[in-house]
Amino acid sequence: MDRLSSMRVFQRVIDEGGFAAAGRALDISPAVVTRLVADLEDHLGTRLLHRTTRRLSLTEAGAAYLERVRPILQDVDEADALVSSQTTELAGVLRILAPPVLATHVLAPLVAGFRQAYPKIVLDIEVATYREPPIEDFDLTLIGADASFDANVIARRINVTEAILVAAPSYLAGRPAPQVPEGLLHHACLRIKPEGLGKRPWTLFRSDRPEEKAELEVQPVLWANHTDTLLGATLGGAGISAIPVELAAPHLASGALVRVLSPWIAGRFTLYAALPSRKFMPQRTRVFLDYLSVQTQRSVLRALAACEGC
Repeated sequence: MDRLSSMRVFQRVIDEGGFAAAGRALDISPAVVTRLVADLEDHLGTRLLHRTTRRLSLTEAGAAYLERVRPILQDVDEADALVSSQTTELAGVLRILAPPVLATHVLAPLVAGFRQAYPKIVLDIEVATYREPPIEDFDLTLIGADASFDANVIARRINVTEAILVAAPSYLAGRPAPQVPEGLLHHACLRIKPEGLGKRPWTLFRSDRPEEKAELEVQPVLWANHTDTLLGATLGGAGISAIPVELAAPHLASGALVRVLSPWIAGRFTLYAALPSRKFMPQRTRVFLDYLSVQTQRSVLRALAACEGC
């Protein structure tokens, strides 16, 4: 019995949720998957899985074994990648998880430039929103968070951006723009829906004097959990919203949006790249992180410079 192969198959059965799914993922027959797991159980002298016609679950021994198997297999893969990175051109698949707004506005614009620099690295981007993203399943996971972010993950800070207040000229036509934060109480406001059930006050602070804050009990005409929806409604003249500066910058430059209440902002947000718990980072992940960091920081600086006169 090839014990390493059996360990890989056992792990994949759990990750894929069944023998047939593991077989498809590994391109082997379900019968071979079943035999390799059974051989592993025979070798260990214990049952690793509870099998019924409807579900598959780990035994207590199986859960303990899987916990030890995962880091062993990761170490083997990382040892292979380490040697390979020293002897061959950078290549392979880089698996990235990102929520929709970051995939659209951060990752997608970087693909062409990165592929030009590293043509043999294939980007496998999964776009999905998770309350608790499966960080261990990807080479890196992009997370946008405010100052309260304190997740127990290994994460590299990529950049920091500001959310500025903007509106379309069509919305402001015939009505005065707010001159102080309290003026928003008399305007149609559009807001990102906060996580959880509660609707929090809108907290603004001056970018030049962060200690100066204003908390407003505004009643938004729109709540949305999707930044592009908020941006589209703002461009359509629905009201005033807070948009990350680099997303707003091209619309400010074209005149489709104008900034209001400068220098008040609705917060600062940090882009993090979360990494699986590994001692060794593949070189392809490292070069992508460096590229991502440089390009996104340039984007934010350009946007801030363009907005100085807004």
